[in-house]
Amino acid sequence: MTSRRTFLQTTALTGAAAAISPSALWASTKPAKDKLGVALVGLGYYSTDLLAPALQKTKNCYLAGIVTGTPAKAEKWKKQYNIPDKNIYSYQTFDQIANNPDIDVIYVVLPPSMHEEYVVRAAKAGKQVWVEKPMAVTAKECQNMIDACNKNKVSLAVGYRLHHDPNTQEYVKGLRDGKIGKIQMVNCSAAYYDARTDHWKQKKEMGGGVMYDMGVYVLQGARLATGEEPIAVTAQQYTSRPDVYKNGLDETSMAQLIFPSGARAVVQSSYGMNMNFMDVIGSKGTLRVEPYSGYNNVKGVWSNGGKIDHPYEVTWQQAKQMDDDAEAIMNKKPMMVPGEEGLRDIKIVEAIYQAAKTGKQVKIA
Repeated sequence: MTSRRTFLQTTALTGAAAAISPSALWASTKPAKDKLGVALVGLGYYSTDLLAPALQKTKNCYLAGIVTGTPAKAEKWKKQYNIPDKNIYSYQTFDQIANNPDIDVIYVVLPPSMHEEYVVRAAKAGKQVWVEKPMAVTAKECQNMIDACNKNKVSLAVGYRLHHDPNTQEYVKGLRDGKIGKIQMVNCSAAYYDARTDHWKQKKEMGGGVMYDMGVYVLQGARLATGEEPIAVTAQQYTSRPDVYKNGLDETSMAQLIFPSGARAVVQSSYGMNMNFMDVIGSKGTLRVEPYSGYNNVKGVWSNGGKIDHPYEVTWQQAKQMDDDAEAIMNKKPMMVPGEEGLRDIKIVEAIYQAAKTGKQVKIA
């Protein structure tokens, strides 16, 4: 079987800019700015509690505008962050952002089922685009988003904050340098108990289901650790609360990934229990990262006693992500996590759903 391009070649964690696609190497004719104005689209928990506070700490970008369907939220944010009326939009007036020079970047922070529409509209408005994970519900939607950004010569970055985390960067470098030898097995879990019953995460039509949300974290863990793309997968999914997770929606997902080198990964994600760690087993040692995907306190321990521990406070991670991406835009450099990276994960997610449904191993194209 032909070996696939490894994760080592395709992620900016390695600095392999030559492997980055056109959407990450966009050209701009806009004048340079000291700071880029960011408009947040969707003012739910992540925007309210994390992104907006993080934008008060960024040096390369700032909160310039908002898009919301709730007038009360618009008024609250206007007062709290001193946002001018001309930079406040509804979903009906969204496309008028094209005429607003204050806004350079549109950050789509909506339920996954809405990502494609608003990324495409943002690209058509001529704005740079950031989109929260999961990138979209289907690989086709992801590709449409990439194509729209390429066509309109704007950048596209996915909000994978862990790529920007120095703890992640240190363990990836150690693994690539052969610190524990050839990677043989990865075991990665990202899960928490979600007591909500009427959130988009519990609605299939809005892109709900744990594999899309927490699942992309564990897929990233397996891909980052091995430095490869999986070629096949088996999977199992279930729910202990069928009154909440209906119509086949997964409360818990487990998958087994096969990589070209022969490495294997076992990944778990759930809304029904608390787990957050990654174990990497190599021919010469092991690595334990716990918590693996937290907003802070991410730590690692090598089997030889070495430790990975770069401390920071909550919202620093989000601020670092946005600063890195804004700097890349201003310097016309590749995005650390371009749209193609989100697309790869969604292809695997689709294969996992198919494998769980059929009970058979599914090859990943």
